[in-house]
Amino acid sequence: MAAVELEWVPETLYNTAISAVVDSYGRARRRDIRSLPENIQFDVYYKVRRRPRAAGPGRACGTWKEKRPGPGPAGGAGLRGSRRCRARPEGRAAGSAGPEGPPERRLRPCRGLVEPPRGRGEGPGAPGGTRGRARPGGWRGKGPLATAEPCGQEEAELSALEYGSYFEYQVDIKSQFIMGRLCQLGSEFCELEVFAKVLRALDKRHLLHHCFQALMDHGVKVASVLAYSFSRRCSYIAESDAAVKEKAIQIGFVLGGFLSDAGWYSDAEKVFLSCLQLCTLHDEILHWFRAVECCVRLLHVRNGNCKYHLGEETFKLAQSYMDKLAKHGQQANKAALYGELCALLFAKSHYDEAYKWCIEAMKEITVGLPVKVVVDVLRQASKACVVKREFKKAEQLIKHAVYLAREHFGAKHPKYSDTLLDYGFYLLNVDNICQSVAIYQTALDIRQSVFGGKNIHVATAHEDLAYSSYVHQYSSGKFDNALFHAERAIGIITHILPEDHLLLASSKRVKALILEEIAIDCHNKETEQRLLQEAHDLHLSSLQLAKKAFGEFNVQTAKHYGNLGRLYQSMRKFKEAEEMHIKAIQIKEQLLGQEDYEVALSVGHLASLYNYDMNQYENAEKLYLRSIAIGKKLFGEGYSGLEYDYRGLIKLYNSIGNYEKVFEYHNILANWNRLRDRQFSVTDALEDVTTSPQSTEEVVQSFLMSQSLDGQSS
Repeated sequence: MAAVELEWVPETLYNTAISAVVDSYGRARRRDIRSLPENIQFDVYYKVRRRPRAAGPGRACGTWKEKRPGPGPAGGAGLRGSRRCRARPEGRAAGSAGPEGPPERRLRPCRGLVEPPRGRGEGPGAPGGTRGRARPGGWRGKGPLATAEPCGQEEAELSALEYGSYFEYQVDIKSQFIMGRLCQLGSEFCELEVFAKVLRALDKRHLLHHCFQALMDHGVKVASVLAYSFSRRCSYIAESDAAVKEKAIQIGFVLGGFLSDAGWYSDAEKVFLSCLQLCTLHDEILHWFRAVECCVRLLHVRNGNCKYHLGEETFKLAQSYMDKLAKHGQQANKAALYGELCALLFAKSHYDEAYKWCIEAMKEITVGLPVKVVVDVLRQASKACVVKREFKKAEQLIKHAVYLAREHFGAKHPKYSDTLLDYGFYLLNVDNICQSVAIYQTALDIRQSVFGGKNIHVATAHEDLAYSSYVHQYSSGKFDNALFHAERAIGIITHILPEDHLLLASSKRVKALILEEIAIDCHNKETEQRLLQEAHDLHLSSLQLAKKAFGEFNVQTAKHYGNLGRLYQSMRKFKEAEEMHIKAIQIKEQLLGQEDYEVALSVGHLASLYNYDMNQYENAEKLYLRSIAIGKKLFGEGYSGLEYDYRGLIKLYNSIGNYEKVFEYHNILANWNRLRDRQFSVTDALEDVTTSPQSTEEVVQSFLMSQSLDGQSS
């Protein structure tokens, strides 16, 4: 222990000392360990978690080893145009939003039938993410809290029988050693004072996330225990002086921030509510500032947990404190607050309002603002620009956000993965599909290395990658990789969240789109019907969740109607399909206008139905031409979705005997293929963001200047 006082200790000697402490770790040594500096304490705790030990009586802890599917085969790009006739990316809303997704109909030569070319189905839409139930494991207790006491072998076996339908119960010597260590570590981390000290080791945060997730996966409800302990402490000190409360608020911000970063939003919300309660006990300027900061953090976790109604109330409360400060001549920076409001409105598909508030957030970016706040505002502003189809602005903002996050936080930090997911969203929406898949994969790799286990951040990355892979593999029809990631996302979400959580709407939608494509290419009629019915059930479930959260008159609800229309077309229920497509078009036109990308997708889907299944060629022709015009205007002559409209028109003109038009569109399609071969052929999206030609101040000023010019021209 004396070596701790030295300014420098050789690494091998240091590691040997840490190992020695771990070997003798036990209840008797805990007090000695807690007297060490925080960073050394953390190294001890981390090794405790990783290092096996001899299992003593009553210490062994049974484990549940989940059967995990191996990774699905990587899907290649495939040959363009060999399967379908209408593919274009649909939008995301969970952390991204935008275009619809799936295809129109396509050719099914394997059946001897010409199927309608259809675009890719509408992509994920319902945002959010939070925690819910904890995984059962070796911890005793009823209700939300488990006592910090290792379970015995017999108790573990009973629990294993209870959950036998989900997990294979395996007990071997090695797992007993490791789980015994986890029980010890859990009992330490469940003590608020210990965990608060560990949180001070900021340079160890990525390792702490990994340890924390291992405990949660093992069934140690450490997040709930800590949140409950902090809440009780706040109630005890309600009558204490202001200094005591201020210290508790600071601890709460750090604890709640960690839980929020780790994806345990419900527990983070409980911590921030306790902090807010302390802030309200003193009606003075310092506590008004603290209340504003608390509201920003609370708004973030409520957005993440899809509690949008409560989020709106939180924003109003923050504004009331802002007004109090202004009356006393004080100003709080509003960038983070406006950025979170932008995220809330974006999640609800209120794109015009989200865009307006992202401009206000950009105006609040000043020198000295925390880099995390700047990065988050740039990310949100970029997404708002994407859905408004202002791609040049979106590109500048998201590339600078990625650059800043990498430079400041490093290439293995969760914040960097956040920016990569939004970068992938931008690339998908500008039709650079191959690069978006690569970016999403990188983001997933980072999140798995930081969190691992059944974590909500890992689930959302799986979902994003599933949808982009689905779009990328649409022409080839190789959906194994996309299906693997979609099922991983749903598996994680259903393990930690309630069954009716809004986040499942998006994940289920992606899986339904993939199952529909697999079903259509299936040679077995019985299997096809089973897959289509499963896709139908998933779509209906997603629709109900979206309607409950957003109501009927919402872009996300319209997307679900559009996807049901495509599915009914595959199920040969043509009247129901027409009804769903018309409903989707009507909602989108009223919300987004006549020439929005989302409208073009639904218009193209209806054209496919009329062309391939209902023989309404005149109506189909008008709809195809309208879809083509919107696609060219927004994305140019090389836009991928044009293929499916062109193929649809070739089939249509063949059907009515207009061979001159058939020849014309064959030539147009050939030119389109040449354009696609040249487009995005060299650019490496990650290499493109390793440097930034502008400073943050220049990026902000450039954005605001362009907004001013746009306002003058309009």
